[in-house]
Amino acid sequence: MIKDNQERLNHLHVLLDGVVILFSYALAWLIVIGSSSTARNAMTDVYLFTGIAIVPAFLLLNAFFQLYAPKRVQTARAELANILKANTIGIFGIALILFLGGKNPYFYHFSRKMVIYFYVINVIAEVIMRNCLKYALRSMRTKGYNQKHILLVGYSRASESFIDRVTANPDWGYKIRGILDDREDWGTEYKGVRVIGKIEDLSDILKLNTLDEIAITLGIGEYANLEGIVAACEKSGVHTKFVPDYFKFIPTRPYMEDLNGLPVINIRHVPLTDPLNASMKRAVDIFGAIVAIILFSPFMLGAAIAVKLTSPGELIFKQERVGLHNKPFKMYKFRSMTVQAPDKERKEWTTKGDARVTAVGRFIRKTSIDEMPQFFNVLKGDMSLVGPRPERPFFVEKFREEIPRYMIKHQVRPGMTGWAQVNGYRGDTSITKRIEHDLYYIENWTMGFDFKILFLTFFKGFINKNAY
Repeated sequence: MIKDNQERLNHLHVLLDGVVILFSYALAWLIVIGSSSTARNAMTDVYLFTGIAIVPAFLLLNAFFQLYAPKRVQTARAELANILKANTIGIFGIALILFLGGKNPYFYHFSRKMVIYFYVINVIAEVIMRNCLKYALRSMRTKGYNQKHILLVGYSRASESFIDRVTANPDWGYKIRGILDDREDWGTEYKGVRVIGKIEDLSDILKLNTLDEIAITLGIGEYANLEGIVAACEKSGVHTKFVPDYFKFIPTRPYMEDLNGLPVINIRHVPLTDPLNASMKRAVDIFGAIVAIILFSPFMLGAAIAVKLTSPGELIFKQERVGLHNKPFKMYKFRSMTVQAPDKERKEWTTKGDARVTAVGRFIRKTSIDEMPQFFNVLKGDMSLVGPRPERPFFVEKFREEIPRYMIKHQVRPGMTGWAQVNGYRGDTSITKRIEHDLYYIENWTMGFDFKILFLTFFKGFINKNAY
């Protein structure tokens, strides 16, 4: 069974990690110390003892960060993050020991440069080794080896969705043996997976001891049976997972929260509701806005002079937009249009060939120079460097009725640029597509994602072909 295979694989994985750690340490020693006969002879015993001690310490860190968990559906990004965490903490541990060692000759003369080399080499070597292992396992599973045998309990939308994903990813190595259901007739089939009995047959099937997992995929109207099914699975010792049948009416990425022992399902995962994440993002916004104001000040000065000389009216155009928690704020832009009545301005979008746009305005809109005063909005806290673009109150009220989940975008600060904008959804483009990209950003936010969007903005975000 797969349980035995998984145990052997875990042992192999630990052994390979030990070899990689030793290899990285030896290579770092060879690069930094090996060329110096004096350093090599004086500290040989110390370096040898340290190398032996590092292996179990780093293996424990890898285990702590779940690097020996099954790799069937683990993302490469999550694994890389865990590798970096384990190695970073390990290196900090070594640095702390060296610092506490003070003037002791063994600690004092230990090469700090070698520690850095070891860190870099070990991260790279672990990533390469794990990707090679993952590729080999996926290749085996695609060919029908190392399969995990699963039984589904309940025929529902959840079971069909589970089968769809397993069918589309043969490299996961899941073999669905069948479905138990009280409503569907024996032999009912979905993509080659058949109903093979009633839910009451579960205990007899579990006694055969041929299954690796049970996936409970009951329809939402059958949750009354859930307690008995879980009890039967727990009694047999078979690993059990629950696939809820709510994704049709809660089409998001829910996550679990422990409320003093009570599991709570949050309908939508918004990483920026975490105070630490929000504080980090705000710190980057303030620093980035100050740097940008300094760097782009010549462009802003040139735009200000051109607008003032070519069109009568105020230099800065202040327009009401809806921001974080649905609160209105004044968003700043260099004025690119002739002065117009407020009621007309609030309810009209700019279209191609719009006569209200001045000659200078057309240029600064195309190049996004008109948006640069929003760096001051960022400093004030009304906006972020990256986030969903804010909209006028009139259109917010309109879209909240027409587009499902539109108002979700107001759970984070609006941004000067965003995932929708770097993918081409700016100006007169699909609102629905824009919201899809905004929601993806909100649910998948990381600091790295923000930096990626800022990087792409330099190549895709400044020149706006949809700005009129």
